[in-house]
Amino acid sequence: MRSPIRKTLSQHNVLRKLANRELSRKGNRTFDRSNAQEKFRGFELCDGALDTHDPKASHLRLSFLKKRSKITEIVAAKDIIFALAASGVCVAFLRGPKENANQRLCFLNISPCEVIRSLFFNKANNSIITVSVYKEDNFSSLKCRSTPLEYIRRQDAAAGFSLFESESLRYPGFVEFDDVNGKVLTYSAADKIYKVWDLKNYEHLYSIHDNNIYEIKISPGIMLLIYQKAPDGGHVPLKVLSIETGSVLQSFKHQLHRSKKIDFIEQFNEKLLVKQENEPLQIIDIRTGTRTEVASSQFMTPSAFIFLYENQLFLTFRQRSVAVWNFRGEKVTSFEDHTLWHPDCNTNNIYITSQQDLIISYCKHNPSESDDEDPDSNLGSINVSNILNGKSLARVRARPGNENDRAALEDVTALFYNEERNEIYTGNNDGRVHVWSNLHPPGSSKSASSSSKPAPAPVFQVTAGTSLEGSSAGGSSAGAAASAIASLAVPSLAAIAADGEALRSEARGRLTSSESGT
Repeated sequence: MRSPIRKTLSQHNVLRKLANRELSRKGNRTFDRSNAQEKFRGFELCDGALDTHDPKASHLRLSFLKKRSKITEIVAAKDIIFALAASGVCVAFLRGPKENANQRLCFLNISPCEVIRSLFFNKANNSIITVSVYKEDNFSSLKCRSTPLEYIRRQDAAAGFSLFESESLRYPGFVEFDDVNGKVLTYSAADKIYKVWDLKNYEHLYSIHDNNIYEIKISPGIMLLIYQKAPDGGHVPLKVLSIETGSVLQSFKHQLHRSKKIDFIEQFNEKLLVKQENEPLQIIDIRTGTRTEVASSQFMTPSAFIFLYENQLFLTFRQRSVAVWNFRGEKVTSFEDHTLWHPDCNTNNIYITSQQDLIISYCKHNPSESDDEDPDSNLGSINVSNILNGKSLARVRARPGNENDRAALEDVTALFYNEERNEIYTGNNDGRVHVWSNLHPPGSSKSASSSSKPAPAPVFQVTAGTSLEGSSAGGSSAGAAASAIASLAVPSLAAIAADGEALRSEARGRLTSSESGT
């Protein structure tokens, strides 16, 4: 007869296993994959594109603000969609309950000569932050503004307020918004001071005075200070600071090959990633000093990273390829159908879900499925893949003969997935935003835009940072060869470098002779 103690332990173990199965991510992966397939299976293009171009917008004084230009960034907060065009115009739309009930709420350009360069949705206080430059100072410095969503709904964007007015954010100054730690990092080039602010109420927390800092990287709970290389090039001094207090947690030197340039230095929790030109990737545990090397033939310098904090993994982007690595230096995922459309890793076309299990991107057509007689084979598609195993879950393509679908999937320049509404928003070269939604849930008799072929999966975005030229530039400052980036749905870093000279040159080419005297 089984003893009562053994019986009790057995019951306890069974209950614990059941609880672990229900609560753990691993136990639910099969369900998650099935759920994701169903979630995206019926996606179709909704009627009525959202147009950022308004030639009658009389309050926009600069001529290039009145010209139609491509969408560079899309951010959604509940039922409000923010679309930023390359010209610097930003428009807020209200997504109505019906597909034809969309409404343009307002322009976020509250000044006639304001050029908005980047957006950040601050979930800590339910507001949208715009980072802008102005003709009044020759587009030479960044100005930040916070506008609560309630004011946007009232169509009163001017009711927002300015941020960091005490800081001179001229080049090479910058501002960086850190969702992970709830902090903002600014660098004032005039006085060479870094400041850390609270993201919820924008209170100044502490300052860092050090003229020898080359770059700062932010990771959960800590900041990595990277200093100028030693005069002989033999090492680089590094410091790890508490993000909450600014106190120094650790100081050390990392040895370098004197004659090789540094491709990147990245920090992820206690892991330090260092790569020099034509040298192996080094992964160092700064607590124990343990070092792992990955041959340069296996790990080539990527153009960008996305750190997956929940899964202790990181994504690398190189040309059109995406790969997933762990911190033992092992590639854990290669994607079966996720070849990015843009070779320059435009992270505004990439979305990572908040659970960090799915990647949604604008991708090239799978060559193995190409049909020379298919007129849509040269169009891109919206691909959904599982990050943990690389499986293709869904792909949104143009329906045969549907010209609206074709137009919406041509030249996609920005992408965003609204997880609350289960909708995908894509922007094009013509300044329009298109909405893709599950119009016919599973069980509907109407066919969906997703392919029904028995393929490996049904056919179905870090911003990271945006430089003043409008390109992706994640990480703590501009110029990093490979930077930590993340989409706005992931705990994200949105870094904006104040490269004023480049923008002034761009603006001078756009300004007409009449505007130069405005």
